[in-house]
Amino acid sequence: MADWTCSSNEALTLSLVRAEADEEVLAEDESYEGFHPTFTYPIYGEEETIYGYKDLVIDLKFTSGSLAQCLSVKWSEKLESSSTVDDVESTLSKFIPEDHYKIEDTFVGRVELEATSFQPSGEKIFSYKRRSPAASGKGKAVLSQDALDPEDPDTIVYEVYHATWNTPGFREYHRRMQLFILLYIEGGSYINEEEDSWEFVVLYERRKRKDVTNTPTYHFVGYSSLYPFYCYPERVRMRLSQFVILPPYQRQGHGSKLYTAIYQFVQSRPDIAELTVEDPAEAFEDLRDVNDLKMLLSHKEFMGEALGSDVSAGGGKVTKRKRAAKGKFGPPADQAWVEKWRRELKMAGRQFSRLIEMLVLLHMDPVDTVVAKAYRLQVKERIYRFNFEVLAQMEKPERQEKLEETFQSVRKDYLRILSSVR
Repeated sequence: MADWTCSSNEALTLSLVRAEADEEVLAEDESYEGFHPTFTYPIYGEEETIYGYKDLVIDLKFTSGSLAQCLSVKWSEKLESSSTVDDVESTLSKFIPEDHYKIEDTFVGRVELEATSFQPSGEKIFSYKRRSPAASGKGKAVLSQDALDPEDPDTIVYEVYHATWNTPGFREYHRRMQLFILLYIEGGSYINEEEDSWEFVVLYERRKRKDVTNTPTYHFVGYSSLYPFYCYPERVRMRLSQFVILPPYQRQGHGSKLYTAIYQFVQSRPDIAELTVEDPAEAFEDLRDVNDLKMLLSHKEFMGEALGSDVSAGGGKVTKRKRAAKGKFGPPADQAWVEKWRRELKMAGRQFSRLIEMLVLLHMDPVDTVVAKAYRLQVKERIYRFNFEVLAQMEKPERQEKLEETFQSVRKDYLRILSSVR
């Protein structure tokens, strides 16, 4: 029986296909050739298994730019037709656009046709540059992002585009890319196209062809979906709902860049009061914390007020002087000042409180027992307010013990996160 059962996560292989003229830049990186999903239970069930085949291969190819799809299913043996044999192709076909290809030669023609004609939909809101890995391997000098020439074929430019359902062609594009939400976000689900308010930010890699034309080509990297909620009296609270970077681009800092693009976009919009995140996974919460902390540490005015110090022009470094007054960090932190900056920086309340607690911990004197006690009380007060319904039901000794235990756990986690920004 077990011989006819296989893991749907292992059987399904995804790949981003580029035109033949563009493949040489990826010759040394096998991760682009095929990668597996993290989850397939939304498609093939909670057990993530498929029954009835031997050597099953589910090959789902995407054009690297337009994300047009080609699905093929192969196996060495299949059980005689019965109700227990899974219909692999039909099951997956329910989750991808009906116009997907089934003949690979036709699909390859689509890849070649669209390689230089595909253009991202929407408005470009952010970009950054990287030296291509191939150029770095040739011993070329490492240059700062600002020094990289975007017209050089060895420079990769990454661009972020903002789109809505009203952006021409985007609704169809979204139907092609939404599958990645099911495959890489635990608990992820397709969003309702009937809800008109959704907004999206999509990250692309733009490369120049290494030929006489230097033609730019665009390749999908990842995306995030955003949903605005009414915020009294006349603005909205933007909620980051889904966030995914495809495996070939993971652990290269692209997630941080996409998050930065979203945050700066929110900051630029006067109609948005704050940025919130819907039920963040642990990895995304770390990404968010680290990037928010780096932003605050480089904010000269904020850090100067926080520490009651002058801040040099060089990257937000703090130079202490004789203080005329105590810094706003305290502890305890000046709550009116904290709320002023929270509103200005458009951050959610709990997130900004945590960031303040991390920054106070980073800058406080670890041997000052008075300061340590004030800090401990500040953090516990927030923990108590956040968990009031549970803690209020405990007897006082038990509640105190639980608060101390939680404080120590929070402090340990803060130190872990801070180690990433020093």
